[in-house]
Amino acid sequence: MRELSVDQISAAVSQLCIQANRQLPTDVRAGLWAALEAEDSFTARDVLEQLLENCAVAERDGMALCQDTGMAVVFCDLGQEVHVTGGALEEAIQAGVRRGYREGYLRPSVVADPLQRVNTGDNTPAIVHYAIAPGDSLTLTVAPKGFGSENGSALKMLTPSDGWEGVQQFVIETVARVGASACPPLVVGVGLGGTSEKAVWLAKKALLRELTAANPDPQYAAREAELLQALNGLGIGPAGWGGHTTALAVHIEPFPTHIAGLPVAVNLSCHALRHASVTL
Repeated sequence: MRELSVDQISAAVSQLCIQANRQLPTDVRAGLWAALEAEDSFTARDVLEQLLENCAVAERDGMALCQDTGMAVVFCDLGQEVHVTGGALEEAIQAGVRRGYREGYLRPSVVADPLQRVNTGDNTPAIVHYAIAPGDSLTLTVAPKGFGSENGSALKMLTPSDGWEGVQQFVIETVARVGASACPPLVVGVGLGGTSEKAVWLAKKALLRELTAANPDPQYAAREAELLQALNGLGIGPAGWGGHTTALAVHIEPFPTHIAGLPVAVNLSCHALRHASVTL
């Protein structure tokens, strides 16, 4: 049994909140550069150049990539041989978010009640997803989720007879409906199967995959490529100004489901696909 203190956990979460909001992951930045090289629309190229400049300035000057510093989503993979000491794991994570958003001068964007709309002032509570894993380590991933893209999320309970054609149509219709409001170029997470809540979780988790990493199942890798081509044919383009780069990647995460169902969920990220991880 290995011990980890709540102070260690809070400090790690705090740093991850700041890092994720200021530094675009290397793979995402490389994806933007690749899009710039492939794009032949002058306007689209200009937008991509500005996005890349924004990334460089944010990292250089220690500033947030976007004014919407998101609702903090934390993925916590807890090794079954880890013992958390000094307090509760949940409170340690929430304390880390409070500290990170305060010390990083990141905008608090969370309201305490969906209808009363009073800001909590410290960007908590964060959304925390727990998973028990083998071993004696704790892996934390902080993924701030801005609501320009989050508001484009969608779930549909298809029937088995809808098949792949129904899934494909729903994903394309979702991206076309959202258009420029999700700040393209997008990364599109698709959760397929399970139950309604499992599909939505899968779609969110799909955004954490390495940008150029295709699904290991050749069937789904081919369908990701097919969807990406279709989405980039919509002509929405960077910031909605046209071009061939509406999406940087499509990631599908499938899961077994019921004989009577075909749940499909879509979760979108804007070009600033922010996340940072650490293993303690």
